[in-house]
Amino acid sequence: MPDKILLLPDNIANQIAAGEVIQRPASAVKELLENAVDAGATEIKLIINDAGKSLIQVIDNGSGMSETDARMCFERHATSKIKNIEDLFQIRTMGFRGEALASIAAVAQVELKTKKANEETAVYIEVENSVVKKQEPVAAPFGTSIAMKNLFFNVPARRNFLKSNAAEMRHIVDEFTRVALSFPSIFFSLISNGQEIFHLEAGSLKQRIVQLLGNNYNAKLVTVKEETDYMNIYGFVGKPETAKKTRGDQYFFVNNRFIKSAYLNHAVMNAYQEMVTTDSFPMYALFIDLDPAVVDVNVHPTKQEIKFEDEKLIYAFVQAAVKHALAQFSVTPTLDFDLDASIQQLPSIQQPFTQKKQDAATSTPIFKGFTQKYQAHFIESSRKGELKHWREFYEGKEAITDERLPNLGASDLATDSGQQPSLISENAELTQLLNTYIVIPTTNGFLLVHQQGAHERVLYERLKSVALGQPIATQRSMFPVTLELVPADASILEEIMPDLNQLGYLIEPFGKNTYVVQGTPADVDQGNEKVVIDTLLEQYKNFSNDMKLSRREKLVRSLARQQAIQSGLRLTEREMQGLVNDLFACEQPNITPDGNPVYLEFKQDQLERMFGKL
Repeated sequence: MPDKILLLPDNIANQIAAGEVIQRPASAVKELLENAVDAGATEIKLIINDAGKSLIQVIDNGSGMSETDARMCFERHATSKIKNIEDLFQIRTMGFRGEALASIAAVAQVELKTKKANEETAVYIEVENSVVKKQEPVAAPFGTSIAMKNLFFNVPARRNFLKSNAAEMRHIVDEFTRVALSFPSIFFSLISNGQEIFHLEAGSLKQRIVQLLGNNYNAKLVTVKEETDYMNIYGFVGKPETAKKTRGDQYFFVNNRFIKSAYLNHAVMNAYQEMVTTDSFPMYALFIDLDPAVVDVNVHPTKQEIKFEDEKLIYAFVQAAVKHALAQFSVTPTLDFDLDASIQQLPSIQQPFTQKKQDAATSTPIFKGFTQKYQAHFIESSRKGELKHWREFYEGKEAITDERLPNLGASDLATDSGQQPSLISENAELTQLLNTYIVIPTTNGFLLVHQQGAHERVLYERLKSVALGQPIATQRSMFPVTLELVPADASILEEIMPDLNQLGYLIEPFGKNTYVVQGTPADVDQGNEKVVIDTLLEQYKNFSNDMKLSRREKLVRSLARQQAIQSGLRLTEREMQGLVNDLFACEQPNITPDGNPVYLEFKQDQLERMFGKL
């Protein structure tokens, strides 16, 4: 029998390594930009064609490379940053991964021009499929220009997995933004298909944030700056009113390297506690400097996930620094009650609330009636059918159609397993509660419907059916609205514009990152197009975190949420009747598109049990 184990050829090994390092054009952008920063450049230009599929070029005025280094940089495990194992734990530079340029050369056609300041000529090298095709001296300015063309030309299967140009460009803008934020003292520019998208002059961190994230942050940034012997933290956080519905404008950097950390994000969110709603996300760009020896950056191929030697200490420091910053700028709420002297003398104020008193208070029926486990949703939770969890309670139940629900007549409703279904009372009178909920009497209890969730479900199913069929009619605007977007949002709008046209929005490009809304859906009031599009982009980004959703699905969900009536809106009897009829005509009336309950059922026996009557 012949031997089976063989060494892979270098080009195949490099292609396998490239699968980890170069996942899409944005991955190569990150590697090349970081190398330019490490070269000491003060000016870095990124040139993109076809969202990086045909060209990614980075030009810098850094230190350049010698002829030998220019040839060696494409070899696997080649690096100028590590000479022994101890160096791995003292790295403060960016692009220290030895497989980066070798991986790029394995999946693209690469052209390199580089020149040191003291050299007379530059070195030109062509590499294709890990093989050097040409090497010769040329005339060029000092610094480095590296161009990778036809990404994945030799791995067609990988190329087929790339997304649309708009989607890939959005990822490139994300990577560019992270590097540019990290080094505000360096000039950066981004040119896509011959058009300059970013022109970022060197300046302060605050100036760079406004350049990249938008002018709306200009007067709404709070400075964070704390220093200790163990670590320093500096940067900016947004005032609570700037919080958005997506995490997009949130950046953590450790020793100037962008990282993703749900743990540290939790620390920041805790600092904002009670200042923003639970579904809102404040902006922050925070930089942590500490000894590289207490950080492990090698836990993920992209170096975006790291481990700290003492995570709890870092968490506490971040939370305290943000809280302190918000308090200094009078953003955090303060409690300063001047109590009346007679109130101060009351026994409840003067005497301590001892453990004995606590036990006595919590054992009373009144206290028990207000604790969560005695509420309707939690009665006899050990029994399998009784509202143990809304997903289990409603999942797989039969939807109600218009024929079975004429003017809220007697109709079957989803119920817990194995019991007789509830019936909506004949000629039921609907009641609005707290301008948020609709109460529908049933034969043995009532339904509590969330009006916003109900309308969102109705709109979602309507828009989804339209998106799969004929486009919605568009009404032309007498006064078209102009939108000026930051480049990241412009990339999203380019991506979703065909589907927006299908749904009745007519939007046309009008120069650099500028668009004109020429028309809106015929059944939507005109006049607030800018707010609609801005909100739509935010909600679309929120849904973009779920990779299982298609582009059209994300857009339909976003529009449904955008156009749904809001909690707090007073509804007439006729409006409630129409909404409830539309809801129970839906295929799946019991949950919103993102999985929250639309209504809950309260039964008579459950209510009587709450009041101790059973």
